[in-house]
Amino acid sequence: MNTPAHLIFGAAAFGRPEQRWTLTAALVGAMVPDLSLYLMVGWHLLVLGTEARVVFDELYFSDTWQTVFAIDNSLLLWGALFAVALWQRWVVLVAFAGAALLHIGLDFPLHAGDGRPHFWPVSDWVFDSPFSYWDSRHGAGWIGPLELLLSTVLVVVLWRRVREWPWRALFAVLLLAEAGTNNMWRLVF
Repeated sequence: MNTPAHLIFGAAAFGRPEQRWTLTAALVGAMVPDLSLYLMVGWHLLVLGTEARVVFDELYFSDTWQTVFAIDNSLLLWGALFAVALWQRWVVLVAFAGAALLHIGLDFPLHAGDGRPHFWPVSDWVFDSPFSYWDSRHGAGWIGPLELLLSTVLVVVLWRRVREWPWRALFAVLLLAEAGTNNMWRLVF
């Protein structure tokens, strides 16, 4: 899924306005599994001037990058953190780890040829899904609009749940980013 959708889904699933900081924790947790990708891609494209083709066709699949992705997308590591948070009843950590787990769980079936080793450190196995959120050869033509529709529904839910305008504005911006990102993949691929 696109990162803005992950943030929307995470906030809707784990953010509780009546429990201070859970909404922020859910947004941050939903972002963390993609954060290393943004940092490494940004560094190479914007600072080093590496060609996009090299970044996405070579570096993305390099052992170094895949090791980083294995750590920040490990269902086992996030699951352990989530279990500890539940056990200790740390609601902010539940929101953080839960949103990250949801992110990984939603990504798992939507990466055709570019998945992550979600069971690290036990296994380096990568599920090669028949479906992709971005690749039209693997269903992105219907997955993308469905992702956008669900994101829209969840933003409506979030708007009903959260009355403060700064939060509402953030969710509207995320939905616009999701719509833009969703359409960008269609144009690029």
